[in-house]
Amino acid sequence: MAPRLQLEKAAWRWTESVPPEEVTQEHIEAAYRIGLEPCQRGVCRRNCRGNPNCLVGIGEHVWLGEIDENSFHNIDDPNSERRKKNAFVGLTNLGATCYVNTFLQMWFLNLELRQALYLCPSTCSEYVTGQGIPKDRDYEPQTICEHLQYLFALLQNSNRRYIDPSGFVKALGLDTGQQQDAQEFSKLFMSLLEDTLSKQKNPDVRNIVQKQFCGEYAYVTVCNQCGRESKLISKFYELELNIQGHKQLTDCITEFLKEEKLEGDNRYFCETCQSKQNATRKIRLLSLPCTLNLQLMRFVFDRQTGHKKKLNTYIGFSELLDMEPFMEQKAEPSKSQTRKPKCGKGTHCSRNAYMLVYRLQTREKSLTAEIPTFLQELVERDNCKFEEWCNEMADMRKQSVVRGKIKHEEVKELYQRLPAEAGCPYEFVSLEWLQKWLDESAPPKPIDNTACLCSHGKLHPDKISIMKRISEYVADYFYRRYGGGPRLNVKALCKDCVVERCRILRLKNQLNEDYKTVTNLLKITVKGNDGFWVGKSSLRSWRQLALEQLNEQDDDADQNNGKMNGDAQNKDESNEEKREEEEELNFNEDLVCPHGDLCISENERRVVSKEAWKKLKQYFPKAPEFPNSKECCSQCKILEREGEENEALHKMMASEQKTALQNLFQDKSRPCLGSWPQETDELYIVSQFFVEEWRKFVRRPTRCSPVSSVGNSALLCPHGGLMFTFASMTKEDSKLIALIWPSEWEAIQKLFVVDHVIKILRMQTAETSPESTLFDSEPKLCPECREGLLCQQQRDLREYTQATIYVHKVVDNKKVMKEAAPELNVSSSEAEEEREEAKPEGEQDPDFNQTNGGAKRQKISHQNYIVYQKQGIRRSTRHRKVRGEKALLVSANQTLKELKIQIMHAFSVAPFDQNLSIDGKILNDDTATLGALGVIPESVILLKADEPIADYAAMDDVMQVCMPEEGFKGTGLLGH
Repeated sequence: MAPRLQLEKAAWRWTESVPPEEVTQEHIEAAYRIGLEPCQRGVCRRNCRGNPNCLVGIGEHVWLGEIDENSFHNIDDPNSERRKKNAFVGLTNLGATCYVNTFLQMWFLNLELRQALYLCPSTCSEYVTGQGIPKDRDYEPQTICEHLQYLFALLQNSNRRYIDPSGFVKALGLDTGQQQDAQEFSKLFMSLLEDTLSKQKNPDVRNIVQKQFCGEYAYVTVCNQCGRESKLISKFYELELNIQGHKQLTDCITEFLKEEKLEGDNRYFCETCQSKQNATRKIRLLSLPCTLNLQLMRFVFDRQTGHKKKLNTYIGFSELLDMEPFMEQKAEPSKSQTRKPKCGKGTHCSRNAYMLVYRLQTREKSLTAEIPTFLQELVERDNCKFEEWCNEMADMRKQSVVRGKIKHEEVKELYQRLPAEAGCPYEFVSLEWLQKWLDESAPPKPIDNTACLCSHGKLHPDKISIMKRISEYVADYFYRRYGGGPRLNVKALCKDCVVERCRILRLKNQLNEDYKTVTNLLKITVKGNDGFWVGKSSLRSWRQLALEQLNEQDDDADQNNGKMNGDAQNKDESNEEKREEEEELNFNEDLVCPHGDLCISENERRVVSKEAWKKLKQYFPKAPEFPNSKECCSQCKILEREGEENEALHKMMASEQKTALQNLFQDKSRPCLGSWPQETDELYIVSQFFVEEWRKFVRRPTRCSPVSSVGNSALLCPHGGLMFTFASMTKEDSKLIALIWPSEWEAIQKLFVVDHVIKILRMQTAETSPESTLFDSEPKLCPECREGLLCQQQRDLREYTQATIYVHKVVDNKKVMKEAAPELNVSSSEAEEEREEAKPEGEQDPDFNQTNGGAKRQKISHQNYIVYQKQGIRRSTRHRKVRGEKALLVSANQTLKELKIQIMHAFSVAPFDQNLSIDGKILNDDTATLGALGVIPESVILLKADEPIADYAAMDDVMQVCMPEEGFKGTGLLGH
């Protein structure tokens, strides 16, 4: 048994021998466990929550002994945020912006680019006029160049260890939580920067991107017949190198420049020969930029799957790259020029690097970038703010140390005097408050003991486990220093609660003896009319009911304390809940009929002796009492007879209706507009809903209500016109109506009340071809309402939100799914009918109780067509999910790409491996909406997943599937 439970049992053990009226002060103190010995440090390893005298392990160990000054605060040394001497300044990663920070640092280290950006004029009016930036206003760069100027100035002369580039990232409109393609970012930003600087008048600024990053190569084609050389010169900002099948960077460059043969269908048209000839083509490097960007093509196109794959091939590269052997030579070739490229010192190997940047060694090392006065002023202003922050943090650290030392001395003194000695005054304080007092992180709030009070305003006996008994001396100090209340001394011990608990515990102990007694009394056969009726259900559970009733009484004090501890409930609501619980738990109410009298079913009750009833009444004094001689409820007897008569009547009605409409019940030989029967020229229409409800009644006349009327008004528009065309009644609307033979219609008119007669007439004889047969209806079709209905339906299909569609995964290009069964198809199986009736409305939907809510069917909202949604019509378009399918909630304005992401989570298939189709139509426009693609509620989309990639481990080229990136659509990089 747990120590706390042992303490609780020991605290109330005296109740076994002491009646409630004999409870003394000694018993009260025992209930509050005051006599328990205090725990000693070293004996108890953790706090004894059941012992109010245990003051060990409440947080005091932090304060005992000598304490290092740094323990009195959680403030880091502000100097750790200071830039070290001769060190670079870092950039904060805002989430997934490492690719941005990498390029910013690289561009910053390009002194020519940095100096050119510093020369760009500012758009800030104060700087232009020489007035200076007002000190009460922060500087806000207006252009991309100004953002780069300010960032570079901070990286150059800031006193901070790192700076925040959020202004620059926000100006570009980048998502800080989304990882992007670094190569794409480099290309787009260089293009943006070049376009921006091209408007500058200073040529050193206007041409800086080309000078630093732009090189030249030529596409050279040589005719094998005449030797004519054709050359097309082009600029480049980076070289895209294929790495597949290579181990070294130099091998990748060699392949990039290798000669290509143009033969066969790919022959070259030579202008000299004036015909197609075999030729060779290659790339010649004419000039290299000062900064050479080499893009390693780790993402390649797989022709087999039609998607990008990632190569994890190891590539070796050196810190020093000799590009001379790869350049076009203008003198005769020599031995030194045909040598292999040198492999410099500092060779590295990586399977993740996708971009390498080399700088020209001949660059002037004496070049420095001078920060303009305007920018230097801004940097100094930021440095001043940083110094102020450092001083503020240092002062806070000092203040924390001073407060900590004072608290240290206070705790050491008070903790020694905290225990209440025997015979000395004491008080109770919340354990939680004591722990907060010993917690160094925050100063304690005023003492609040209200949560520990009983309904009498005193200390609740059950709350003693979360209270601690301390000396009056320390309590006085606490209340003077921190305030609060109420104070709980020896007068706060509640005798009323202890006496009530004593009474309940004694009753619980007596309950075990009484249970044995009642069990024996129930074995005695009652003769004559001396006994009492008791419900069998109550009799089986009376002991549990009595125990729960005693526990409720025991918990009354907690319930009544709501007003004091802040958990007060509305009185009416609380009483209502209590009444409901009492109605569920009341003893002997299982034999009370709805009229408050003895129920008529003798199978639910039995007779017990007077002695047994007397014992039971001790625990349930308010239980309904029915002597053995008591007659059953007369009203129930009447209702029982009426019910039997109604059941017999319903059975007779069902038998009569089934006989009269046998074919309609069995759904045999039904007429069809598509193949009009020869034996008649007229058919009648009723709603399929009426047929369904009638069939349910005929199958279960004792469980279902009889159908008394045919509500055909639901099939008509507000003007009384028919809402269906002859074509629709053979196709999409065929599930809403039922065609009736004339003989069946005569029977229906006799058996049911019909509000409207709807008749379909064949206008031509059978000799004519079926294609030319003309039909008429009574009443006539209402074209206006029909057209409005169709428009509304189409609008609903285009504007739906949170509707259900089904995705079916296809294996081996075979659709393994059954035809969707319509919701209103009638099964002849009675067991299936029972299952449908047992389910609440909505649970027949396979998506019932989805995590994000069931999909709601779209309804016609136009006021002229509200009648279409009457109870008489239920559109039968509900699709039944089969194996291999999953239901998804989508909206019409959702893009196909967003749907693919949902499918990825549902089927673990990456979007670029998904081949989707609907009704034979391929879905491939990721930007199109589902509404535009014809995806409507209840649609079934087929998913064919591309096969996994083959194992290329032997080639050391492990291809991994890469998730498609959102790209930079919508950012400032594409704004130019």
